[in-house]
Amino acid sequence: MTFFVAFPFVYTGGNYDYIMHICIVGFFYAILASSWSMLAGYAGQFSFGHMAFMGVGAYTTALFCHYFFISPEPTGICTEFALGGNYLIIKNPIGVTSTTLTQDCLAQAMEKWDGAVAITRMPVWLGVIFGSLVGGVFGLLIGLLVLRLRAAYLALFTLGFSEILRATISAEIQITRGQAGIELPSLFENGITIAGHVFSKTDKIPPYFVMFFLLLGCLVILYWLSRSRFGLFVRALREDQDAAAALGVNTTRYKVLVFVITSMMAALAGAVQAHYVTIITPNNLMILQMSLVVAMAVIAGVENFVAAAIGAILIEFTLEMLRTSFTIGDVTIDMTLWRLVFFGVVLMLTLRFARNGLLATLIDYFRRGHVAAETVARHKERGPSDSVPSEAGRQGAPS
Repeated sequence: MTFFVAFPFVYTGGNYDYIMHICIVGFFYAILASSWSMLAGYAGQFSFGHMAFMGVGAYTTALFCHYFFISPEPTGICTEFALGGNYLIIKNPIGVTSTTLTQDCLAQAMEKWDGAVAITRMPVWLGVIFGSLVGGVFGLLIGLLVLRLRAAYLALFTLGFSEILRATISAEIQITRGQAGIELPSLFENGITIAGHVFSKTDKIPPYFVMFFLLLGCLVILYWLSRSRFGLFVRALREDQDAAAALGVNTTRYKVLVFVITSMMAALAGAVQAHYVTIITPNNLMILQMSLVVAMAVIAGVENFVAAAIGAILIEFTLEMLRTSFTIGDVTIDMTLWRLVFFGVVLMLTLRFARNGLLATLIDYFRRGHVAAETVARHKERGPSDSVPSEAGRQGAPS
């Protein structure tokens, strides 16, 4: 934690913005990988819909910021509702086929006002909250639908949901702008002042710490859940759902709860990430992106959400560093493609020789080493006479 807090202030490389961008994206994937680790590693629910919930959060805040505005005066041509002394303006969808003022009702009104009326965008933070809540609602609906499905059936159902969502977003060009994507305001569109220092909307430090503390918050929640009765019950579901139900565990409730919680985390990360990159497209929901999240969790340790988070950051850095192509003789190796092959080989080797993951295994090793050191120290404090029977005692002991 100390390393990541200090890093933006001590790193001075010429590629500062690029490295900071990789860190932010790494934190984003860490949230997705750690929450998926809770869902799959702890609860045993192997879902391919995690990236879809991320997209739900991102598109919710994108549509909210794109279509809803606050105006002190009514337009008379847009859909609008009185809201206190102001008006909630809902802009009409015009897709991507026209940029003229004749179809955009808000643009027509602003042209008529000629700068006399100030239109206010909806707050970014409100869009992020809506995005996470809608993600939770979708998680609840999908959870209720799939709670009776297990193993491959659950994976196939969530895979279908993800592809249906992506296809719907791509097809609804009039509302979502399809493959052209929706532009969003930045996390801090008007800049922000922290401790007397002014940061513009393009500075990397504010979104860096937003995503970092969001990751920490998610990890704290996951840790608390894993150590509570909730964590005990979801692990019981993973080991043997029928046995857990026989012992009185409400399997339906806990399966839906873990689905909703992890879905909200994915949606929250997606909403914040969308405002960071300022655009969202259906390509962000491709199955390749979901596969990347799953692979990050599996390589690091799917049953340890802390390892999954750290592994996601390290893997994101590794994949970016492997983009550099090189030449062997007359052959040029394009690493923008071959880096994914390298990543796939690491995944297969991990599944074959370290099924508990690479980082999780290291964490467990050092934890056991610490316990062993304490055991040896206590043994020395007690002395050999307290722990080893004397010769006479051994001779007199009954066989």
